Amino acid sequence: MPKNIDTAPKPEHAVLVGVINQEQDTKQVKEYLDELAFLTETAGAIPVKQFTQKVKIPNPRTYIGEGKLEEIEYYVKDNDIDLVIFDDDLSPTQLRNIEKVLQCKLIDRTNLILDIFARRAQTAHAKTQVELAQYEYLLPRLAGMWTHLERQRGGIGLRGPGETEIETDRRIVRDKIAKLKEQLKKIDKQKATQRKNRGKMIRVALVGYTNVGKSTIMTLLSKSEVFAENKLFATLDTTVRKVVIENLPFLLSDTVGFIRKLPHSLVESFKSTLDEVRESDILLHVVDISHPNFEEQIDVVNQTLKEIGSAETESYIIFNKIDAYTFDKKDEDDLTPKTKENYTLDELKRTWMAKNNEHCIFISAKHKKNIVSFKQMIYDKVKEIHAIRYPYNDFLY
Repeated sequence: MPKNIDTAPKPEHAVLVGVINQEQDTKQVKEYLDELAFLTETAGAIPVKQFTQKVKIPNPRTYIGEGKLEEIEYYVKDNDIDLVIFDDDLSPTQLRNIEKVLQCKLIDRTNLILDIFARRAQTAHAKTQVELAQYEYLLPRLAGMWTHLERQRGGIGLRGPGETEIETDRRIVRDKIAKLKEQLKKIDKQKATQRKNRGKMIRVALVGYTNVGKSTIMTLLSKSEVFAENKLFATLDTTVRKVVIENLPFLLSDTVGFIRKLPHSLVESFKSTLDEVRESDILLHVVDISHPNFEEQIDVVNQTLKEIGSAETESYIIFNKIDAYTFDKKDEDDLTPKTKENYTLDELKRTWMAKNNEHCIFISAKHKKNIVSFKQMIYDKVKEIHAIRYPYNDFLY
């Protein structure tokens, strides 16, 4: 009797590379590389080591210095590394030159995020948006990318359009981009019609950094199962549910999570998906308060909202995951000033967050802590808008 043979592909082993410069210090780069490691795991690879280098100006040929590149080369060869991932975008020239030295697959952060989106896309809409973003990313890199694909197919960074056929003709790629844009226009019209057909119901949108618990909150409020997973970009398609709190109905949408350095091509491609955000009356900005870098995540989301024209929409900050919040207790004889890491949750609430007291709330969606107050906050705001929009509909009150 033949033995069972495991045909599942082995996960790729990856090293991660980041640079310290005037825009990002050592601490920030460590946090960014930790996030890149999470992205790498989400894509199905195993991050085994991180490399950093302090540079004033990136090397136009190899991004990092020759000495550091040589150090990475030795490590790659000695440890059978399959994949090297840079935290910043690389030019086509840099990609080609670095790959010649390392002799293994090389991708940058944008390529990694595109790969994860390709994995996560479920509907025709999301697949079309991701494919368009992939082709727009590949177009300026054709000269080096297709020869790269001839040597090795499959794996992280090569999913989607590059895997089906090596197309050396830029005109073919441009034609595909044009066709995908036409497809998106048709889908956008359908989506716009769907939104009009919902009438003038008050719309509330969940926004936030990826993996902060938006889908869990959606499930909690709508009482219907929405896919949630402890991975980045667990959902790509906007989910819209009718929610009723007490006697007041409204539409609640769960949108794709934002992330630092979200590729511009993806923001452009997903603009129709983000229409749910633009057309909302209220934004519930969900924040993972247990994340050590949640303040920067808030800034990233606010900047993305500004880019899509939603910065002026009234928003409430929902500090989620209070059950997972931890802090470093200072010794009594330690006279150095407290940092954010030293504050208890109650102390944190009384710091800068006190300014937003009316527009923020602290909850745990997973353990259903403070959910009654959360629902009351939403109800009060929706009721206020409803009273202005439908002044003669007194029977609801």
